[in-house]
Amino acid sequence: MVEITADKLWIDGCFDFAHHGHAGAMLQARRLGNELYVGIHSDADIAANKGPTVMSLEERVLAVTGCKWSTTPVPGAPYVTQPAVMDQYGCQFVVHGDDITTDADGNDCYQEVKDLGRFVVVKRTPNISTTDLVGRMLLLTKTHHIPGFSSKQPHPLLTEEAIDKFAQYASAADGKQAHSAVYIYDNSKVKQIVSPSLAISTSLQNPTQRIFYVDGGFDLFFMGHIECLRLVHEAAQKENALIVVAIHDDYTVNQYKKLNYPIMNLQERALCVLQCKYVDTVILGAPYVPTKEFLDLLPFKVTDVFHGPTEVASAGTEDPYKDIKDMGIYRLVGEHKYKDVSTATIVDRVLKNREVFEARQRKKGWKSEREKVLELAEKNSR
Repeated sequence: MVEITADKLWIDGCFDFAHHGHAGAMLQARRLGNELYVGIHSDADIAANKGPTVMSLEERVLAVTGCKWSTTPVPGAPYVTQPAVMDQYGCQFVVHGDDITTDADGNDCYQEVKDLGRFVVVKRTPNISTTDLVGRMLLLTKTHHIPGFSSKQPHPLLTEEAIDKFAQYASAADGKQAHSAVYIYDNSKVKQIVSPSLAISTSLQNPTQRIFYVDGGFDLFFMGHIECLRLVHEAAQKENALIVVAIHDDYTVNQYKKLNYPIMNLQERALCVLQCKYVDTVILGAPYVPTKEFLDLLPFKVTDVFHGPTEVASAGTEDPYKDIKDMGIYRLVGEHKYKDVSTATIVDRVLKNREVFEARQRKKGWKSEREKVLELAEKNSR
């Protein structure tokens, strides 16, 4: 029999899309103990209680596995949290946000563990959910986009609150110590806004350190991105290299992808990348074309620039990686299972089943009203 301890935490959910709200819940849970078991509901269970998933169970497991605060993913965990399942993994407490989640009958999914005193509340991440993202796809909204760093206005990502959020997601696997550095690029200079761990800082300043650079939009941070970064990480481990991920701003992504892309804004995409265990440093607002002049601005020497096995949109008539290829530092990531998946592929899944997902959005509205009633009743009973 597995010993049940307070040092092992349980958290469960759908984890549909690897958005930073899910990661934020895992971060807060991991800070409470040394092991975090992440229960992932089956496609059928979610369909019965909430509506269809956008990502399959296999894809959702890949996302949870890629989160640095998750120690053990548990696929097929029941939608209504069962103490017996928690016991099986030695978890004394389940962690959940400060909202109520209900099953198909409108009952609190955590009522049994609450009654047993095995429920721990953390702060729910506001303004992001799978429902929000699906809504942006269905309505083609662009109001979530934010300006580039060269804008004359005070930038929303350079407020104290925003930088603190980046620092939290840049933390190490324990969710407490520092790990990743975060930089911004404003078309003229590169500036550090989050300091890394001493080990990362020392390595970045070492002129002989191998540094792998990967750039992109990383919109919806899906399985193709995660698998690509995992393969780069595999190569980095063999060559004792650090991985720097450079993310394009919203305007740049929209220039090349059009419509209302990116579906996630720069802050949301950056937090997704920072939570990934395969990343050491992040640059926000990186140019679409990584020129030699840009690389020379960086406070470290890039030795290799990687690109996944996907098509590259040209910058006019130019290959965006021309300088990199001329420098002899361009490397292709090998073929992988998700090489043909793009952000558009994920959006198409939603749009092809528009009626089903619109029904899900309406169902979510009904459930939200029921959940508000339960929350009020719970507060009044304290």
